[in-house]
Amino acid sequence: MASYTPYAIQHINLSVPEGTLHLAEEFYGEVIGFPSDPVPSLQKDSLRWFRVGGGQQIHISFDTPTRPDTRAHPCFSLPTPEALNALQTRIWEHRSKGGPAAALAADQPGEENSGSKGVEYPTRFFARDYAGNRLEFNVHPQ
Repeated sequence: MASYTPYAIQHINLSVPEGTLHLAEEFYGEVIGFPSDPVPSLQKDSLRWFRVGGGQQIHISFDTPTRPDTRAHPCFSLPTPEALNALQTRIWEHRSKGGPAAALAADQPGEENSGSKGVEYPTRFFARDYAGNRLEFNVHPQ
C-alpha cells in the first residue's frame, strides 16, 4: 500500500431533516446501541456523533435526506449471527411499534433480505432509518 493510501474510515455522515436529532438519538443510540460521542460545542444543536467499534463514528447532520430509493449505504458488521438476529429483531420491533423515530423499512427477521442475492454476499439484513438512509448490517467476525 502506498504511503498516501488511506488505511481506515474515521466516520461517515448521514443526513436527516432539520429538527430530528432527538430521533437520531432514539434510533441510533437506543435501538441500535451506538454510544454517543461529544460534538463540538458550537454544533451541539445541529450534529450528533455516535461511536462504532474501536474508533469509527457516524455523524448525523441536517441536510436534505437522500432519495428514498437510493442504494447508497454504510454497512455495519456484527460479530455473530446471533448478534445480527438480535439487532434485526430490535429494529423490526421498533419499526412495528411506529413513531417518528421508527425505521421506514426493515427486513423482517426470518425472511429473505432485500439486498442482492448470491453466494458472495454474507448473512445480512437492510433497514432504512427514519430519514430514509439505507443501512446494511452483516456478520463479520472480529
